[in-house]
Formats: sequence, C-alpha cells, structure tokens
Amino acid sequence: MLTQELLNPAILRAIANCGHGDKILITDGNYPLDSDVNESTEKIYLALKPDLPKVTDVLETLNSTINFENAEVMTPGEGEQPEIYGEFKEILGIKDLTKLGRQEFYDACKKSTNLKLGINTGETRVFANILLTVGVR
Repeated sequence: MLTQELLNPAILRAIANCGHGDKILITDGNYPLDSDVNESTEKIYLALKPDLPKVTDVLETLNSTINFENAEVMTPGEGEQPEIYGEFKEILGIKDLTKLGRQEFYDACKKSTNLKLGINTGETRVFANILLTVGVR
C-alpha cells in the first residue's frame, strides 16, 4: 500500500514518465481539455461534482509528490487578478507566476510537445488553470 498522499494510479504513472522540463496542466471544469492540449497529452478527468476536486486540491497533492520549477497561468486580461493566483503561489512557495493571455495559454498547451499530463477538475472558479514545469528536485 502506498504511504504518500497521491494514490491515483493513472496520475502516478504519468508523473513517473515525466522528466525535467516536462509539463503538467491542471484545469478548472471549464477548460476544453479534449481540444486544447496536444494529441500526445495523457488526459485524466477527475471531476466528480462541482468543486470536487478543486484545482488547489490537485496542486497540493502533486506538489507533495513532484518538484516544479515554473508555473504559468491563464489571465483574464487587464484588471484584477483571480484570487486563486495567491493560493497557487502559497502552495508552490513561489513569489511570481508566469502570466499568459487566454489564447496564448491555449496555444502553449496545444503546441507543447512535452505537455505529458492534463488533469481536469470540478473547479468552478474561472481562470483556475495552471501549467507546471517539472523541476529537477
């Protein structure tokens, strides 16, 4: 029996195949995972019901299992930043997130040949998508 937080076998398998520089996407329930990632990305649908699980639940669990060296987020454009950005920074222990416009974020996920895993959640907050780069340790 595993003694760590992450128990999902498909996610464990996918992250075991990740190396330095590979990417993992965690999305809210509104993200079009089928059409806005590349064809080789493994897709996992975790949404059980609205807000179960939340993106932050998945991020906390992954962060306890694997190291990340960068985090990119989809921004709504000019104006106020989504509140979830503060939660992302707190969970990851970082000061800044790389901000990409909506279409730029979709393009990064579609074109990135090293996007190994896309996880769709039940998150209902908008712009709660995060693209993580796997670190060394």
